[in-house]
Amino acid sequence: MAKYIISLDEGTTSCRTLIINHQGEIVASDALEFSQIFPKAGWVEHDAIEIWNSQRTTLVQSVNKAKISVEEIVGIGITNQRETVVMWDRQSGLPIYNAIVWQDRRTADYCDELIKAGKKEMIREKTGLIINPYFSASKIKWILDNVEGARTLAANNNLMFGTIDTWLIYRLTGGEVHITDSTNASRTMLFNIHTQTWDEELLALFDIPKNILPMVKSSSEVYGSTFPGLLSKKTEIRIPIASAIGDQQAALFGQLCLEPGEVKNTYGTGCFILMNTGETPVKSSNGLLTTIALDYNNKITYALEGSVFVAGAAIQWLRDALKIIYHASETDWYTSLVNDDQQVYVVPSFTGLGSPYWDSYSRGAIFGLERGTRREHLVKATLESLAYQSYDVIMAMAEDLQQAIKTIKVDGGASRNNYLMQFQTDISQVEVVRPKNIETTAMGAAFLAGLALNFWASIDDIKDILIVDKKYQPKLDQIIVKKLLKGWKVSVARTFNWLKDIA
Repeated sequence: MAKYIISLDEGTTSCRTLIINHQGEIVASDALEFSQIFPKAGWVEHDAIEIWNSQRTTLVQSVNKAKISVEEIVGIGITNQRETVVMWDRQSGLPIYNAIVWQDRRTADYCDELIKAGKKEMIREKTGLIINPYFSASKIKWILDNVEGARTLAANNNLMFGTIDTWLIYRLTGGEVHITDSTNASRTMLFNIHTQTWDEELLALFDIPKNILPMVKSSSEVYGSTFPGLLSKKTEIRIPIASAIGDQQAALFGQLCLEPGEVKNTYGTGCFILMNTGETPVKSSNGLLTTIALDYNNKITYALEGSVFVAGAAIQWLRDALKIIYHASETDWYTSLVNDDQQVYVVPSFTGLGSPYWDSYSRGAIFGLERGTRREHLVKATLESLAYQSYDVIMAMAEDLQQAIKTIKVDGGASRNNYLMQFQTDISQVEVVRPKNIETTAMGAAFLAGLALNFWASIDDIKDILIVDKKYQPKLDQIIVKKLLKGWKVSVARTFNWLKDIA
């Protein structure tokens, strides 16, 4: 009987489910977009119930598409958008407020207060993170302080917090399991990455009660099983849930960046570049984060990370807000229509800038507009902004390493775009390697679940099934590269502190 691993990939804009066989092939998949809620400028929310319903629907649909029996499913792995905060009532199991998304900036002023109070180094030393509304802690505090009854629920031990992995596992197990893994915990700004524990000093600083937090587990072990009847009327069938890992760490593992110095870039809603630094955490001098890359086989692996908040989301902006493209795949074609030397720059800092700038008050801008500027210039500039922002992070990593990065493994939806991949390698002067299967985030979660359940006996088994699709090499003249980068750097600098300057 054929056996399969299910990977649940809960992203920022959609839920996806993949059915994966022993050869690492995707035999079926299903996806659903869910609502993006913007109550105020800089606020971004999701409906956690809608996320659960969407994820459950894609799970059922993908199993139906694969035409497999539930008995053939070995287990489930989960990967998720990180830092997003869900808080729910222990009695009802229902959220007390919308999920506050990682992109949300409502706590920017509070984060500034922490910096002014001199908490920057203490927090960075414990968590590897910089003080920024991106991370979970200030979002949790906001809900506790602003949602009526939240602190009373917490005081009565009736309030639960989780990142999206925790929420999905709670729902999948029928409320039996309240856990997260080390990679997700390391993004909350409450977790000490050196002791691998929730930090009492940080909990006191943010005024967050410890009893709302999930138990922290490894990224690859059986946490529990699905509730009876999830996928079958046979109530005795319960499927083990055997991995949970943040999406970017999942992609790092899915690309098998297992040795120190290996780098991957995922082009999703944002761009996230991670470099394996081994069993020793490396402190950045260039605005990068130190984070837990993997908790596997009783060993913690660390990474340096650069976060670009808006990447694929900028392409969605062209499609949904400006309505100048119908589908993201058109962007490759539009770039071919530009046959002049007009250089337009789009800085898509719609929710501020991430690494290496960390400016919550920057906002998006377009530079270099002329009378001859057309739709294709704007599309091309928006696409190029993904490469420019990634370049900034790559250069910061090289400086922290004090050596050049030679190769970047890429994945995510936009890595299919050949113009973008060639532009990335030209601008960054590094080799870009794209695997045949670019679903490395989902594959990372699947691999970890499969290893926990002995579906794959070892990582060597997994190495045998990864295939490279294409390698890109730099071609653009260095004089042109230098000129393009100068324009980008000037453009980015002119967006700094926008909200403060116009206040």
